[in-house]
Amino acid sequence: MHSYADDKHEQAVAEVVRAELPEAWVSVSSEVLPTIRFYERVSTTVLNAYVGPVLRDYLANLTNRLADTGFDGILLIMQSNGGVALPEVVRARPATTLLSGPAAGPRAASNYASQLGHEDCLLVDMGGTSFDASLVRSGSAALSSEGEIDRLRIALPMLEIATIGAGGGSVGWIDAGGLLRMGPESAGALPGPACYGRGGTRPACTDADLVLGYLDPAAFAGGSLPLDEDKARAAIKQHVADPLGSSVEEAAAGMYAVINTNMAYGVREITIKRGLDPREFPMVVAGGAGALHACAIASELEIPTLIVPRTASTLCATGMLLSDLQHDFVRSCMGPLASFEPSILTGLVEQMATEGGRQLVLEGAERIEHQVSLDLRYLKQYHEVTVPVDSAAIAQGDMEAVATAFHAVHDRLYGYNLQDAGTGLELINVRVRSVGHTERPTLPQLADGGPDASGALKGSRQAWVPDRESFEEVTVYDGHALLAGNEIAGPALIERTDTTIFVTASYDATVDALGSIVLQARERDND
Repeated sequence: MHSYADDKHEQAVAEVVRAELPEAWVSVSSEVLPTIRFYERVSTTVLNAYVGPVLRDYLANLTNRLADTGFDGILLIMQSNGGVALPEVVRARPATTLLSGPAAGPRAASNYASQLGHEDCLLVDMGGTSFDASLVRSGSAALSSEGEIDRLRIALPMLEIATIGAGGGSVGWIDAGGLLRMGPESAGALPGPACYGRGGTRPACTDADLVLGYLDPAAFAGGSLPLDEDKARAAIKQHVADPLGSSVEEAAAGMYAVINTNMAYGVREITIKRGLDPREFPMVVAGGAGALHACAIASELEIPTLIVPRTASTLCATGMLLSDLQHDFVRSCMGPLASFEPSILTGLVEQMATEGGRQLVLEGAERIEHQVSLDLRYLKQYHEVTVPVDSAAIAQGDMEAVATAFHAVHDRLYGYNLQDAGTGLELINVRVRSVGHTERPTLPQLADGGPDASGALKGSRQAWVPDRESFEEVTVYDGHALLAGNEIAGPALIERTDTTIFVTASYDATVDALGSIVLQARERDND
């Protein structure tokens, strides 16, 4: 139970198990998560043991196949904390990869936002089954050590991502009270939305997008998956329009509005609930379905600036190429903050930094940085707050500077602090993040074409314009033919092979040098 403080007994048991069951995967809590709070440590260790054999076999197969192809590069594995590591590192702590799927997205989002002078941004990623929202501040994504997987706690550092069941496959349905709902059930890829023609009969978000004119049925996925609008209409009519007593078009518009409201709530989870104003953050849009809904989400939240990268549908893959080597370490060290000698805290920091530096050197890192943070709380509180601190302040025993930083973070998160009341602070954990900065690949740039986008004009078609609540003739552009500097007034549709961007009547679009579509809200009419 207290192996975080002394792991001799736990290590002895682990050695016995390894000797008696050499084929067993052994997960040791003091190696996985050496912190106080028994349940979180046990739960995290169990998850580590569960995923360990699976990841071991996967990595063995992957490395063997790469060797067979003559691959002579460096294989790096994405981690849940937003960094990458060598296979042998994650093989030792496989739980660090459990939520790594969307973890690279914020890195890419930050890169694209910084090209336009923004240090902070929101990232929204709408795929087939889910919608992820995350926050980047000062170039770094927000982290949490309070994750959950299938109701099991995982207390390893991971990106703070709000996920809801809203995607292109989200099914529309009428609840017992007669209200239209979207998701969380998804049609998935098979059978998929009704318009896929693969046997699906229930209406999904993509069916509504097709009926509303946002998708070209002959050009979806570059023409590789023709869409059947008749099947989409039939599904919406049976399951949504008829129960509501509305037309198919009205039902589709309702589906579009409801799922957008759901996704706006996901953005509120990581901003307003944390004392942040979403209007102050440009919104980077990712996922194959995200750009069709982004303007509507942003309008609800009054976000003026949106960025749709050229690699929007594969943004996380782009982020992996931009990610640094990264390792997180933590040690529990409980007691009143004012009572600690600087040498105790400095010793813990140096111990973890040495371990992190050793791993990074083995991974070939040359530019290494160690970031220190403390888990602090007011005396008698239960949950702590992680506060980044200057290691020099710790070494000098400047606990006033540490306390000031804590009060500021606590005030931002909860709307108050107890600085004036003189309430003492309690230290729970010391954390070190060791980062090996990698070389950033140069992203290709577009040729300058000036503001005239007529060279990319494909034509027009009828589409639902939500901010005017009517179907209108909307211009359609070939996204692959656009050049840097091109300007497009909304409402408009910009079609790419892997996504379609809907510029509503409240926004105008400009193409930047990297090929991102930058959407800017028009001045609101105050009348």
